Amino acid sequence: MSKLVIVGTVAFDAIETPFGKTDKILGGAATFIGLAASEFNVDASIVSVVGGDFPQDYLNLLSNRRLDISGIEIVEHGKTFFWSGRYHNNMNSRDTLVTELNVLADFNPVVPEKYRDSEIVMLGNLHPIVQSSVLDQMVNTPKLAILDTMNFWMDHALEDLLNVIKRIDVITINDEEAKQLTGEHSLLTAAKKIHEMGPKYVVIKKGEHGALLFHEEHMFAAPALPLEQVFDPTGAGDTFAGGFAGYLAKSKDLSFENMKNAVIYGSAMASFSVERFGTERMQDLSSNEIHKRIQQFENLTQFKIN
Repeated sequence: MSKLVIVGTVAFDAIETPFGKTDKILGGAATFIGLAASEFNVDASIVSVVGGDFPQDYLNLLSNRRLDISGIEIVEHGKTFFWSGRYHNNMNSRDTLVTELNVLADFNPVVPEKYRDSEIVMLGNLHPIVQSSVLDQMVNTPKLAILDTMNFWMDHALEDLLNVIKRIDVITINDEEAKQLTGEHSLLTAAKKIHEMGPKYVVIKKGEHGALLFHEEHMFAAPALPLEQVFDPTGAGDTFAGGFAGYLAKSKDLSFENMKNAVIYGSAMASFSVERFGTERMQDLSSNEIHKRIQQFENLTQFKIN
């Protein structure tokens, strides 16, 4: 089993959807990534920062999932990063109501010594300079560096983003972000342009329409599992990334063929995440449920041309 470093936010979210609303609940990219990856029994460490207002129960929740939390800095007199958003009726668009960086504004990640030789690094959505600083701390070049980003950094830190993209192996972004990053309308053309920026593998997430994996001249399309109800999409992309990275860390097979499996596992984990608010669904997930859902994906994709 490979060691996995997860870098990103551990945060508070307050969410409003057509199905209800929450007060402050557990959220953050690294939280969703870590909970998903932990389902694969990986040796994973979360690198993040929280304030003194962050409940010990939340930290216990992460450590009880066999996630190393020694890389989570606690700023006793600071406040934890907070995001609040409201989703529209179609759940594909949302309005950000509040963003409070708090302790994240001065975050300088420190990778625990034990994890500086990790084979896989998962760089959750953060400032590209912060993502680069994590790669700088690794004693060896990781066998696989995965990066997630968003349009905000394309608008406000494009040069820094392009610099870190040169250094990674896999990028995971959604379809609109791929188009913005490359200026291309065709996702196939966009993937080719992103390959030229450095990554060997490009994963383009399409929400309810599945995900695409590109490598050189090869392409793989994974469906999204049709769900009766999408309760809260917050963290679905991060949960996908956690399932993707966790499966690869467990299997230690970084071939394109195995990455297809990783995309399916990532999609399966994301399909659970949206079923309840925040991380609720990921907290009580069973291995039997995951197995059944993978079977559903297999049944969904089986097709033989006579």
